[in-house]
Amino acid sequence: MSPPGRLKGEHRRAQPEAILISPPGHPKSEHRRAQPEATLMSPPGRPKGERRRAQPEATLMSPPGRPKGSQSSGRNSASTGAAVGGSRLGSKLPGEVRIVGGLWKRSKLPVADVAGLRPTPDRVRETLFNWLGQDLGGWRCLDAFAGSGALGFESASRGAAEVVLLERDRRLAASLNEVKQRLKAETVRVECADALAWMARCAPASFELVFVDPPFDLPLQQPGLAAAARLVVEHGLVYLEADRPCTAEVLQAHGLRLHRSGRAGAVHFQLLQRIPVE
Repeated sequence: MSPPGRLKGEHRRAQPEAILISPPGHPKSEHRRAQPEATLMSPPGRPKGERRRAQPEATLMSPPGRPKGSQSSGRNSASTGAAVGGSRLGSKLPGEVRIVGGLWKRSKLPVADVAGLRPTPDRVRETLFNWLGQDLGGWRCLDAFAGSGALGFESASRGAAEVVLLERDRRLAASLNEVKQRLKAETVRVECADALAWMARCAPASFELVFVDPPFDLPLQQPGLAAAARLVVEHGLVYLEADRPCTAEVLQAHGLRLHRSGRAGAVHFQLLQRIPVE
């Protein structure tokens, strides 16, 4: 009941003013500072974790021609064994991988349990060959550290005129030859040889595309990149896969520039282009 002489409606209008006053002993400014806490929450129906999980998707591919400066934090993830294509470095390898496109799409390639063997994840190969184009007709390709042969056979499946697979492990080389026979891959040649020694003997400008994907635990990235740069034609391409990206300064020293780049877990992959000699 309102006090005598005060209308009921006036009593109700006075109530909102009362809630603006802080409790005794608490300054009004302190009450205002507490309000922004509510803005940290996600909208109803969207867990806060969803927003954080969505952010890494933006780092999977850099725009053409832009160095991967935004991915410098990826170097730390490699040392902690971050996920690579759904698994961790050092975990049990898959028993097989599949060709993702072309004439032999979905054909299986065996993956032997050999130290250092790390086949390129399917989604990375799919991204790479989307960059290259689905038809490699007329291209000469070299898979310098073949392993399972996934990159080389993927190229042949998409019409490459010549594909050379280099593998120094005799057991893996024999497995590559078995796959070649099974697929009737006449454009593929398997060489049981040390990659760096073989490339040093090869004539310059012999390939349109060279894959450099050495074991991460061996110091082969830089010498492999230098050898590959010599073997590609002007405007030719070098694919590099490593536990960290090459900087623009290192690429320029080898006469290369960044064309495309991406990342999947601890795997950094870059498509590089030979700079024409003026």
